[in-house]
Amino acid sequence: MTKDTASGAVPDDAFAADLLRGHTDTIVLGVLRRHDSYGFEIYKLIRDATGGAYEIKEATLYASYRRLLRDGLAEAYWGDESQGGRRKYYRITDAGRAAFTQNVGAWVATRTIIDSLLGSTPAVTKGS
Repeated sequence: MTKDTASGAVPDDAFAADLLRGHTDTIVLGVLRRHDSYGFEIYKLIRDATGGAYEIKEATLYASYRRLLRDGLAEAYWGDESQGGRRKYYRITDAGRAAFTQNVGAWVATRTIIDSLLGSTPAVTKGS
């Protein structure tokens, strides 16, 4: 979600959130690579990593958690209640680490091609 200019954040036309939507699962896996986290904590880490310029809607995040669990890329467990309410934590699996690495490689390759097509970097040649 982009924010309005009244709050001092990025206007809709300056940030293409649509480009990130297809990468929500990879973004969540990236957070989980660092440490196990619960749902709202993941939301905050993503928001804070972008200085508040990008926030993933709660419904989108929970749909991502369900996909990651279903596909065996993450596991869930209940934390203890010593710090308030009981929270569901998510942890990345070995399959999730492999998927993250593959998805980041695909993103880098795509970004390189787009950059060369837009004239941001020199053209790439196949095999280099």
